[in-house]
Amino acid sequence: MKTFKNKQFGDIDAFFAAYSIVGKPFMGVYIYRVGDVLIDTGLSHLQNEILAGLEEKPLSHILLTHYHEDHSGNAGALFKAHGATVWGHSYTARMMKNRYPMYPYRHLMWGRPGLVKVTPYPESIDCGKYRFIPVHTPGHSPDHTAFLEPSYGWLFSGDLYLGDRARYARPEECVSDEIQSLRKVLDLDFEWLMCAHNPIPEKGKERIARKLNFWEDLFGEVGQLMERGDSDSAILRRMRNREDRLVKWLCMGDASFANIVRACIRERRENVS
Repeated sequence: MKTFKNKQFGDIDAFFAAYSIVGKPFMGVYIYRVGDVLIDTGLSHLQNEILAGLEEKPLSHILLTHYHEDHSGNAGALFKAHGATVWGHSYTARMMKNRYPMYPYRHLMWGRPGLVKVTPYPESIDCGKYRFIPVHTPGHSPDHTAFLEPSYGWLFSGDLYLGDRARYARPEECVSDEIQSLRKVLDLDFEWLMCAHNPIPEKGKERIARKLNFWEDLFGEVGQLMERGDSDSAILRRMRNREDRLVKWLCMGDASFANIVRACIRERRENVS
């Protein structure tokens, strides 16, 4: 089943893309077009729909928030179709240059992205009427980058926010980096939080603050349990009721709440040593 819809947020064209083999798609993604600029490119399973939806107006710039395949999936195809410069973090450039290993569920849900040359972004990307400032926000991935349009108060935040609480994470995610990244964007001047999975066109900073509170509270809770002498397994057992078992099963354990707890334990230990 494929879903492809267009929604307008003021001057921002939002395109929602989602895919599933059977039944309702588990998770879709938004890509955003502002003039001749595209932020993220969606999953390759919907390449034909996305190419057709974007063919009416030429693209000059493609901004990638990070290399994950639901965000970078069609960068190569759109580059070929439009000749647009693809901008991203230097780590994004390395990942998009060669094939990287993927769990089978990621193939099934999003597909493999095509290879493309990614140009490391400058301090500011000027696009006529609009200007985008890259803000490195690691945590979800090492290359994760948000893009601020300061004149209009838009923050294109990729997967930095997602929701007020985190329900699962991959093993490579870093909670302490996530906390620092959220603190960083709270210092920016924006109103619209154009999240790649959950756009919020008002009071965006309030939602970032809520997510920061969640991470800080969880990180502190795990720290308190460690200080009183609880073992790693005991802490995981204590928090197992927060696990989304369906997600963990679908993702073969690659995405889980347990990964969040393990990251908190690991990073707490690293901070002490």
